[in-house]
Amino acid sequence: MFPLRDTEPSYSKPIVVICLIVINLLVFLFETSLDPYYRNQFIAYYGMVPDEFTWRSLFTSMFLHGGWMHVLGNMWFLWIFGDNVEDILGHGKFLLFYLACGIAAGLAQVLIDPSSRVPTVGASGAIAGVMGAYIIKFPRSRILTLIPIIIFFTTIEVPAWLMLIYWFVLQLFQGIGSIGYSHISQGGGVAYMAHVGGFVTGALLILLLVPRPPQRYYPPPEYTWR
Repeated sequence: MFPLRDTEPSYSKPIVVICLIVINLLVFLFETSLDPYYRNQFIAYYGMVPDEFTWRSLFTSMFLHGGWMHVLGNMWFLWIFGDNVEDILGHGKFLLFYLACGIAAGLAQVLIDPSSRVPTVGASGAIAGVMGAYIIKFPRSRILTLIPIIIFFTTIEVPAWLMLIYWFVLQLFQGIGSIGYSHISQGGGVAYMAHVGGFVTGALLILLLVPRPPQRYYPPPEYTWR
C-alpha cells in the first residue's frame, strides 16, 4: 500500500513541513556531490552510531539519507501527514515536536542495539512521530492509497487509523524480529525500533500538548429575500 493523499483539509500553510523537505533534499544533494570516500566519512561523522553515541548525532542524523528512494519516500510521508499536525500545533511547536520525536527515535535505536557500529540516518523516526500524532488527532480521515493487484494498480480510500495501525504493527514485529540479529549483523538495514519509538513518542506528545484550534473559515449565512 502506498499513500497518495489524505482527505483531511488543513487551514494554514505548512511552512515548517516545506522547510524540512527543502533542507532534507538539499543535504542529500550535498551528499551525492561528494565522492564515495568523503561521503562515507560524512555519514560516519554526522550519522548516529550507537557504539560511538553523541547527542549531536541524534540531531544531525535526522537530515541524512541513504539513497533517493529513502529521502523521497520519507519526504512524501512527511508531506501527506505533516501539514495537518502542523496545522493544529502551530509552526514553532510543530518544529519542536518533530525534533523531539526524531531524538526519541534515535534513543530507542541506541537502547535496542547499543553496540552497533553502523551509522543510523534518516528522518523516518521523526516522521513516524508525526504519523503517531496523526492517528490520535485524525483517526477518521481517509487515505487515498495505491494498491497493486497482480500486474495492475488501483486506488482505494483506507481509514487513516487502519493504515497507520497496520504500519505500526508491521514495524513493531519486524523490529522485535531483528533484535536477535542486531549484534551479529552489521551490514545495515532498516531501524525498525526507531520507527516504533518515534511513533509512540508522537502519539504521547500530542496528547500532552495543547493544540490550537485550526483557523477554519466559516462562510457568511445565506439569506432568502422576500
